[in-house]
Amino acid sequence: MPQALKRSEGCWAWVVLLASVVTQGLTLGFPTCIGIFFTELQREFQASNSETSWFPSILTAMLHAGGPLCSVLVGRFGCRATMLLGGVLASLGMVAASFCRTLGQLYLTAGFITGLGMCFSFQSSITALGLYFTRWRVLANALASAGVSLGITLWPLLSRYLLEELGWRGTFLIFGGVLLHCCVCGAVVRPVPASVTLEAREGLPSPSKRPSRGCPAACGRAIRRHLAFDVLRDNVGYRVYTLGVVWMIMGFPLPHIFLVPYAVRHGMDEHKAALLISVIGFSNIFLRPMAGLVAGRREFAGHRKYLFSLAALLNGLTNLVCVVSADFWVLVGYCLVYSVSMSGIGALLFQVLMDIVPMDRFSSALGLFTVLESISILISPPLAGLLLDATNDFSYVFYMSSFFLISAALFMGGSFCVLGKKERQGPRAEAEGAVPAAAPEQRLAVEDTGSPEKRLCVEIMYVTSV
Repeated sequence: MPQALKRSEGCWAWVVLLASVVTQGLTLGFPTCIGIFFTELQREFQASNSETSWFPSILTAMLHAGGPLCSVLVGRFGCRATMLLGGVLASLGMVAASFCRTLGQLYLTAGFITGLGMCFSFQSSITALGLYFTRWRVLANALASAGVSLGITLWPLLSRYLLEELGWRGTFLIFGGVLLHCCVCGAVVRPVPASVTLEAREGLPSPSKRPSRGCPAACGRAIRRHLAFDVLRDNVGYRVYTLGVVWMIMGFPLPHIFLVPYAVRHGMDEHKAALLISVIGFSNIFLRPMAGLVAGRREFAGHRKYLFSLAALLNGLTNLVCVVSADFWVLVGYCLVYSVSMSGIGALLFQVLMDIVPMDRFSSALGLFTVLESISILISPPLAGLLLDATNDFSYVFYMSSFFLISAALFMGGSFCVLGKKERQGPRAEAEGAVPAAAPEQRLAVEDTGSPEKRLCVEIMYVTSV
């Protein structure tokens, strides 16, 4: 812990920030370019829309589901080693994918292995920012998230160019080399005793001092630390938010995957179709920091969950534009409006979680949150592909996306309104009930101040009333 504080916010911290920007651009921005290869892969493997959709869904699901495992590796080996491992896995997965002869091999290499490697790299980079920055941590995270927008902007353009010049196999081979830059980013993260730092923050004893209670107890502690099932059981707000986001994610990633094939199907030039995704990424470079600044203002502190629901509602309504027209300029306008709601969702997704869950349980609540989220990411694209195979009409894919987003927004907004009303009524009811009870408790305490049981009773009354 002293070393982490000693190194924090020095000159090298800004180098680590730059490495995090690049890492997030390479990893989180990558799945948006998969739509460029959708038709080509479908033709190569003679596969249906549903079968081809499993590739981006596995990749993106692993990008989120590997969070708890990444936390274990960071705690054991540190951020640098985990980022290096992630870069190697992501690169090997793409290189191996360029030699695949079946879709099943592609699922394993470019889907599972590359997705897991990307997860290790980007989540370790975020953890490193938390270790290197204290005073400017919020600013550092906001600047690092700009890397995602840069990745969304550049990956589709690079993909379209390389696909025409080298084909999808040559492009994947080049991508393997590009993703090795995650190792370069990991190399500049100087070792910080992450395990000691994290345990000190969570108030846990060091592993050598913890009592050994056997394998079941150790497994229980590990699950509680990385997957907050107890918070899901006891915290109604967390339960509502998690259920709403899991339902929302069933529709949220679909435009990134199917927008380019939809535009190409309607006769649009492939370069223009790829440019649509870049428009979304370029807009987010400016819109996401603005959304973060607005959401971070003090007057919005108690309303972030409603702003998030509003952003999800706008996102769902925006997707209906694609059903109306496939004209290039109409879709450019759609991408610009879509970027506004997407930036709001991106800026508020984890901030709302921080508002709902106590910070001492945030890490484990986030672990469970991302695992459940990844299940929706895994199911959603193949389900949309199955719908597309059955109807041969892309309009139903965007209807499906709008349905999940709008229904999730209405569910979260309505539920939070009801919970907020109950919270406002609760203190009044407790205050009314506490007035007649206060006198007897005070009288008991005065009558016998030497009784530990009566002192304990007064103390419990005080804690529960707050």
